Amino acid sequence: MAVILQVTPALDAGGVERTTIEVAEALSRAGHTALVASSGGRLEQELAAAGGELVRMDLATKNPWRIWTNAAAIADLVRARGVSLIHARSRAPAWSAYWAARRTGLPFVTTYHGIYKADWPGKRWYNAVMARGDIVIANSHYTRAHVIVEHGVEPERVVAIPRGVDLAAFDPAAVAADRVATLKQAWGLNAESGFVFLLPARLTRWKGQRVAIDAAAHVLRSAPRAMTLVIAGDPQGRGAYVDELKARAVELGVADRVRIVGHVADMPAAFMTADAALAPSLEPEAFGRSAAEAQAMGVPVIASEEGGFAETVAPGESGMLVAPGDAGALAAAMTGMIEMSHAMRRTMGEKAASRARALYAKGALQDATLRVYERLLPQMKSRA
Repeated sequence: MAVILQVTPALDAGGVERTTIEVAEALSRAGHTALVASSGGRLEQELAAAGGELVRMDLATKNPWRIWTNAAAIADLVRARGVSLIHARSRAPAWSAYWAARRTGLPFVTTYHGIYKADWPGKRWYNAVMARGDIVIANSHYTRAHVIVEHGVEPERVVAIPRGVDLAAFDPAAVAADRVATLKQAWGLNAESGFVFLLPARLTRWKGQRVAIDAAAHVLRSAPRAMTLVIAGDPQGRGAYVDELKARAVELGVADRVRIVGHVADMPAAFMTADAALAPSLEPEAFGRSAAEAQAMGVPVIASEEGGFAETVAPGESGMLVAPGDAGALAAAMTGMIEMSHAMRRTMGEKAASRARALYAKGALQDATLRVYERLLPQMKSRA
């Protein structure tokens, strides 16, 4: 049996953290040892429940000296625990993991989770560590193409493995009514709320929350009681941005129709409060997990027509795609969704669920990732 070390900055919220836990679960189930080096966070208990073991390190730092000393700490961990392979999932800790892997002669895997900005040469060099894996996992076909072009990586070294959705959790039949009622009460949703749009994403500008508020104002000008916008996500210390969003809603006269609810632990229930989900990112998403999760719950999605969303959302079938940053186009799509007949929207939700279950099952991600490890560690193929 193998000892696999995943390296990630923290375990708070997001697709990187969720995928880390899912792979730890698959490793543990197959009889391997799943170590996760990380600063830790609110998902520590979920990692333990999945059979993973947290090794606490200050890997969220971008301090160059700490990145260098973390490399030594990871190398010491490798030797102490008999680690077989290192899998890095974020740039700063990936540099530490890369140097540790080279010192100890271990296979090195990276997952390219995002489309990183490279607006100056030093940044491109910094980003390139995510393309230095013996095998590079891209979280969508869009990301795979980007890695090959941006970093000149041989195509055979880059494997596209879409992020997975836990279909047992993201199943409407598995969500008790009281869970939904609890969130509706906490968010002030009732029969007067109208059509509910949910925007689930970290509270950061490029996720498009401000554009969504502007679009909501467009909709509400012609239909003042038509809808409510729920913005759910971890601000991750961006208090000034949260204040800006609240001020924008007040400025546009829609504060009573906008809910900024912070981090939500029960996302399956959150999607069941909504009639449709929004994903109005201003920049290309590498994958767009929230769109896949929403669709698994039978919730149609309106998303930006670029990046990974062009793969995860089928326009006219499981949702709609609009130009990024265009509040007017987003408002038109939202109005179209509101005016759609219940039967048409139900059919769209059913097609969305079928699509998500066919393409984005968590088990598919887990199996594909273990196959990557097997390419570098043939002895893993004997697992039960």
